[in-house]
Amino acid sequence: MKKFKKFYIEITSICNLVCSFCPPTQRQKGFIKIEDFTKILDEIRPHTEYIYFHLKGEPLLHPKIDELLDLSHERGFKVNITTNGTLLPKVKHKILGKPALRQMNFSLHSFDGHEGSVDKEGYVGSVLSFAKEAAETTGMLVSLRLWNLTEDNTTNVERSRNQEILDQIEREFNLDFKILDQFKRGSGVKIADRIYVNHDHEFKWPDLKEKEDEGKGFCHGLRNQAGILVDGTVVPCCLDGEGVINLGNINEKPFSEIIEGERANRLYDGFSRREVVEELCRKCGYRQRFSM
Repeated sequence: MKKFKKFYIEITSICNLVCSFCPPTQRQKGFIKIEDFTKILDEIRPHTEYIYFHLKGEPLLHPKIDELLDLSHERGFKVNITTNGTLLPKVKHKILGKPALRQMNFSLHSFDGHEGSVDKEGYVGSVLSFAKEAAETTGMLVSLRLWNLTEDNTTNVERSRNQEILDQIEREFNLDFKILDQFKRGSGVKIADRIYVNHDHEFKWPDLKEKEDEGKGFCHGLRNQAGILVDGTVVPCCLDGEGVINLGNINEKPFSEIIEGERANRLYDGFSRREVVEELCRKCGYRQRFSM
């Protein structure tokens, strides 16, 4: 039986921002229903312990996110939420203190990525206030993400593009060091107990319109992760935001059968041979990180 370290359940395909780094989904907009979510949890229970409330969309938009967290806890799941954080003032009371909630990742780069953003200091301050309260009152981990570095971020201009946010973090947490001085790609900078700042390069979402690579290499799709879109479509990884690699629909067939189906096995076995069988995977720049 396949086991996954990460399992993505898209609880909504809707987002309240339009960010330059995140192409809007062409799929039908919607929120997952409680009964559908419950069915998914029961079917994936033998396959994972950790679930993520997104693939595309903004999780904090879901009007019943508190119920989704309670259902997850009842079934023994640990939940990770990745959010732009703009809705925290409205929904903090629904999520803070929920025992299922293991980690929250805040995409702080969303502010500059969204053309209509206003009051950066207020936005960042709201996220940092939540992070402090969560760390003090719960066992939650918090990651403050700035995933907008360029591939060649060696110049002072490029390395300081996030300095305004970093300065505010350093002030709020009374840090006696500069976060950028401790930056190392792939690891977080600890700024308080259970609170980290994570830098990384901006990545492009895979797209069938992109140039195809040589078709050799490896990926962790269907090895340590899988996902289900809001309409029930099963996909092999968190970057198939349009459901291009449609392995089947959980509303029509059991999940355990879907991931042992012909298309799923062809993808899995291909990566075992270091062969990339899916067109979308051959046009995924992120996969190339594992191709060495």
